[in-house]
Amino acid sequence: MHKQILVLSSFLLAIAVNSIAQQDAAQTHFIYNKMMFNPGSTGLDEGFCGTLGYRNQWDRLDGAPNTTFLNVEGNMKRWFPGGLGLNFCNDAIGFNRQNNLMLNYSYPLELPGGNVLGLGLGIGMMNFGMKPTWVAPQTLFDNSLPVGFSSTGLDVNFGLYFKSSMGFYAGLSATHLNAATVSVKSPTTGLNTNPYQLSRHFYLMGGYKRPVGANGDNAVDVQMMLRSDMVKTSVDVNARYLFRNIGYGGLTYRTSDCLAVMLGYNVLPHFTVGYSYDMTLGKLASVSKGSHEIILKYCYYLPIPPVAVSRHVRWL
Repeated sequence: MHKQILVLSSFLLAIAVNSIAQQDAAQTHFIYNKMMFNPGSTGLDEGFCGTLGYRNQWDRLDGAPNTTFLNVEGNMKRWFPGGLGLNFCNDAIGFNRQNNLMLNYSYPLELPGGNVLGLGLGIGMMNFGMKPTWVAPQTLFDNSLPVGFSSTGLDVNFGLYFKSSMGFYAGLSATHLNAATVSVKSPTTGLNTNPYQLSRHFYLMGGYKRPVGANGDNAVDVQMMLRSDMVKTSVDVNARYLFRNIGYGGLTYRTSDCLAVMLGYNVLPHFTVGYSYDMTLGKLASVSKGSHEIILKYCYYLPIPPVAVSRHVRWL
């Protein structure tokens, strides 16, 4: 038992102190939260949309990640060029709590053929905190173990997002460009303690939706996202079948991590409820009961402005 506690303590210590490993949360339904990974996609679709998501990763495993996110975005072209969005993400892993709040803006460059290139910038804040409850294997107290703290720093994202009139998209982006370091100064020595550094993450994403069926009511939707912090790289590939305006079903594969089933149902027009179950692969499969993810998304589309028609005799 003491050996297991020591291993767990060492693992959490490696995360909390001078951490530069891959830190951004994994999401099977990343297609509903692209703005978090690429601000260039902000508001490029018509209307105003809000998405709420929760992910319970590696169920039944103590200290496993739990992620909650909320994003709101809208196409602002009626008032000024571009899209605006606000994204919040809370990620809890073991003793650690990380909160990211980001304001995103995307400027659309109109290209020939009805294509659009979004230039996106996200500026916000990152708060990282730790509230540990250590169980030392030998003594009741160990000065080498980090203590609880909370600190906030600046966070900057950038992205390019290409949206084609032919039904496909591609994006290239980077998050945590400034690689902020947060820490707390010791009241006795004045030195920074428990430093935690955000590592830069790079994303390549793409997707294609193809109408199928006699009337084109259904569609096949294929998505891909590659993420890397230049230490570890992973790839998500998912394919969904969209059945009219009723719902969808599909599969997702994440390299060396999971195989997931995706289901969605349109409860109301423009209101979608989605769920995915990730079947854990690799060594964690023996202790994990899989991962659960729930998504709620609602969109509102502004009515088309009426066309003013003059009845004056001078213009008849």
